[in-house]
Amino acid sequence: MITFVSFIAALAILITFHEFGHFSVAKWCGVKVLKFSLGFGSPIYSKKVGLDSTEFVISAIPLGGYVKMLDERELTPHELLKISESDRLRSFNRQNLWKRVAIVSAGPLANFLLAILIFWILIGQGTIGLKPVVGHVAPNSNAEKASINKGDTIVSIDNQKINTWQDLSWELIKKNGQDKPVELTSLDLNGELKKHHLSFSHPDKNNFESDLLLQLGLSPNLPIAAPIIGEVLDNSVGFLAGLKAGDLILRVNDKKIENWAQFALIIKESPNESLSVDLDRAGDQLSVILKPDVYIDNNHAVGRIGVTYKPNKEDLDPYLVKLNHSFIKSLGMASKKTWDISIYSLKMIGKMALGQASLKAIGGPVTIATYSGKTAQLGILPWLGFLAMLSISLGVMNLLPIPVLDGGHLLYYMVEAIKGSPVSEYTMELGQRVGFMLLGLLMICAFYNDITRLITG
Repeated sequence: MITFVSFIAALAILITFHEFGHFSVAKWCGVKVLKFSLGFGSPIYSKKVGLDSTEFVISAIPLGGYVKMLDERELTPHELLKISESDRLRSFNRQNLWKRVAIVSAGPLANFLLAILIFWILIGQGTIGLKPVVGHVAPNSNAEKASINKGDTIVSIDNQKINTWQDLSWELIKKNGQDKPVELTSLDLNGELKKHHLSFSHPDKNNFESDLLLQLGLSPNLPIAAPIIGEVLDNSVGFLAGLKAGDLILRVNDKKIENWAQFALIIKESPNESLSVDLDRAGDQLSVILKPDVYIDNNHAVGRIGVTYKPNKEDLDPYLVKLNHSFIKSLGMASKKTWDISIYSLKMIGKMALGQASLKAIGGPVTIATYSGKTAQLGILPWLGFLAMLSISLGVMNLLPIPVLDGGHLLYYMVEAIKGSPVSEYTMELGQRVGFMLLGLLMICAFYNDITRLITG
């Protein structure tokens, strides 16, 4: 229910902002708006409002929306006769080029503004992140070859200041795929500054769901977690075996368990194997048999039982840093973050088009709903962060130069500006067909990835 409600709420907010962008600028430009629809298909609710009797509609299929403006090209000769001269002057097709560009651009722009607003709110409250301290360097990894050591504090990447482990992750994600190494500056345990040149030679373009830093051999410095279960997912292997939150894991197959990482590693390395687990529950000694589910990760079968660790805030505090920002600085940071994510999204789309990145990165409604539900369960702030990311994705996607999308219309207007006359009806009709075909292929890919994720977990 949380997943469903959060998904519908996310779609409603994003679509409303996007279409309101088109609607408000169209009204500002004097264009007559006939209909404002949230969703497609059969209307669930409709009401006519204002001097223009604009029809506001909520439709059955919530995967989109549209603003229908008066356009003489879409009317029959009989319908044209019924329109007054004053209304004809307000039709979309009669507006000058720059007004049409403004109206079409307003939808994606509204999505970017929504993302900035959300990030502004989140950043303005202060950001909490992990200190950028290296907790482990994997043997023979890129990080070890760059002479990065356990305990090093990462200060900057290519002269970009690093305040948190999340900053480190994001800067490396943005630079992933470049040929030349990045320059990391670190502060070692003796307080000495050192330079490192970290290469991206190994990360797998198809393994987009794995943590890039782990692929590079970097892990953050975290407290040693006691093997205490924090949460048990419904209908999981752990749930069916009778595990409960608060259970302390003592032994697995008679092997003593010292910490959560040790327990998690045994589960991961034991897909479909029976494990005897001894545990302590409020002073009582119990034993259960677990048989981890098989989960495919990066073409390798790993085990999972559906339990998670929940850290104590007191244990985490020494490893965290809180950054407070002024009202104005928060706005600047929110704008920069929206810009960075937008540019990164465009680069990823370009790489997928060129075959340099996996099409597995494309997600459909099921993926969006899943992440919406997961973030909603963490609280309103994580869900708002997800909503901002989704809003940016919607804005970027709509600016792609594909006919039927806003970007396709802007492409036509660019051609019109160059040649001095509108694109022909035949060209627009042909473009519509190509656009629908491309969108159809994109949706097939998205649904295929959704189904694959559902099957493989």
